[in-house]
Amino acid sequence: MSDRLAQLLKLLEADPADAFCLYGVAQEYARRGNADEAVRWYDRCLGVDPLYCYAYFHKAKALEELDRVSDAVATLRAGLEKAKSARDGQAINEIAAYLDELT
Repeated sequence: MSDRLAQLLKLLEADPADAFCLYGVAQEYARRGNADEAVRWYDRCLGVDPLYCYAYFHKAKALEELDRVSDAVATLRAGLEKAKSARDGQAINEIAAYLDELT
């Protein structure tokens, strides 16, 4: 386990509902090429904070890496709706552009 991953997991012990840490763990697994584990952690992040828009984007990337394109498209559609409700213009643009690539 990398030092960064160990540090994030230690932080989560203090606050298991820290969406930023959950997202960080997911990103670390994705960076290490473990897309299955990344998806699991993105789901945990979104369970804590459904408006964490970039978790949808990166979860879709991990799903695409797993050849689960239809799941990636569904994730992006859900993320686009959340980004719109959060009025996050940058997330809207990035998620919509990625959705266009996949559809």
